[in-house]
Parts: sequence; C-alpha cells; structure tokens
Amino acid sequence: MTPRNDFKAALPGLDIAHFNARLGQFSTGEILRWAWETFKPKIVTSSSFQTQSVPLLHIISRVCPQMPVLFIDTGFHFVETLAFRDELRARYGLNIVVVHPTVSKSQLLAKYGEGLYRRDPDLCCYINKVEPMQRMLTGMRAWVSGVRRDQTAQRKNLHVLEAQRSGLLKIHPMLNWTQEEIWEYIERYRLPHHPLYPAGYLSIGCAPCTRPVSAGEDERAGRWAGTGKTECGLHTDWANNTEGQNEQPTE
Repeated sequence: MTPRNDFKAALPGLDIAHFNARLGQFSTGEILRWAWETFKPKIVTSSSFQTQSVPLLHIISRVCPQMPVLFIDTGFHFVETLAFRDELRARYGLNIVVVHPTVSKSQLLAKYGEGLYRRDPDLCCYINKVEPMQRMLTGMRAWVSGVRRDQTAQRKNLHVLEAQRSGLLKIHPMLNWTQEEIWEYIERYRLPHHPLYPAGYLSIGCAPCTRPVSAGEDERAGRWAGTGKTECGLHTDWANNTEGQNEQPTE
C-alpha cells in the first residue's frame, strides 16, 4: 500500500496520534503529496525565503508545485530577500502569494514611531506577521510549515501533524530534519543560497531585527538579538488562536 493510500485509509476521524506514531516511515515528499491531494485547494505553505527554506520549496516544486506559498511582505525585509524570493519563483515555478499587513509601513511608523521592534517586538511581529497570516489562513484546512525540532526550544516538542484550536491542521514535513541534513540536501541538489548567507546571516527575518551570526553561535542567534525573543509568533499560540485572537499583544 502506498503511503498516500495508507494515510487516506485512516482519514475518517483523522487519528492524528496514530499518524504521528507512524510518520517516520514516510518521506517529506510523500507527506507533502498526501497533504496536497487530501486538502487542496484549502491548503497553503509559507516561507521566509532564506537559505534553509530552499529544500522544502524544492521538494514542493517537485511533488505539488500548485501549492500556494505565502510570503508576508512586512515592508521591512532585506532587498536581498525580495530578490531571492523572485529568483526561486523563476527557477522552480513556485506559486508564490505575497501577503501584506493591513497596517502599512508608513501607518505603522506614524502611529508608533521608529523602533517599535525594539520597544515591543511582540506587538511589531503581531501587526506585521501574525495578523496577516491569520487572515490568509481563514477558511484553510491545512498549513504546511518548514519548522524543525532542532531550531528552538519551543519547537522541539512539536509533532508532524498538529490540530489547531481553529480546526486548522498544521503539517510539519521537515520537523525531524537536522541542520546537517538540510545542508547535505542543499549541496546534493546544488540549491542556491540567500545572497546574505556569505556575510553570516544564517537565519533571516526583517532587516531591523536580524544580525549576522558569529562563529559558534546558534543559527538563530542573530534574530531579535538582545531581546530574549526567539519566535515571531507564527508558530506559537498567537497564530494558532485564530478563533478568538484573545492572546494578541496589547498596544
């Protein structure tokens, strides 16, 4: 029995615990193919378009190229990130959907002034990333994410399939990949690197909140440096609480 049919045989009731116990025998491509064929067109993925995002995008381009790839354009990205996004779209035929916050960059600066990302990084991320993602996920059945267990303490206890309170199914096909495996895949398929990678930007978000990583530091050490923050909120309860949104930061 193929992995796809094996999944579908148990779909009535979608026993997530059962699936999570058996997912180790299926490849990332098999999980993605099942997810697309099961939930299309009510399924999306999202990407920050950095070097370590490319393996998942490469696999998507091979097994389900029609899947929408959401990119949240906060207005604060490095110009190199925007150029890399466009390069990957042209190279792999990705179905990229650009999403904007409801509050424009000029409106944000007019209301909060410069440096909101320093004074209240949680609020800044909520306005620019979490709310736009919540809006795009409305009506969706599944969301594919490229997070990995080895990235942060918050992510190490995740499962490949997770049901959100809103009824959305979160799918993590890369969850068990290690940093070493990511780079082995990049080298094997000669995948492109983000233009800022040679300068030490191992994990890239908005330009004001990202610095190069020094030798020996964790790959995400350059994100929100000095704030104690490790997540933008997309993969925490903020984004998952799409019904009431009662956990959003207060202004």
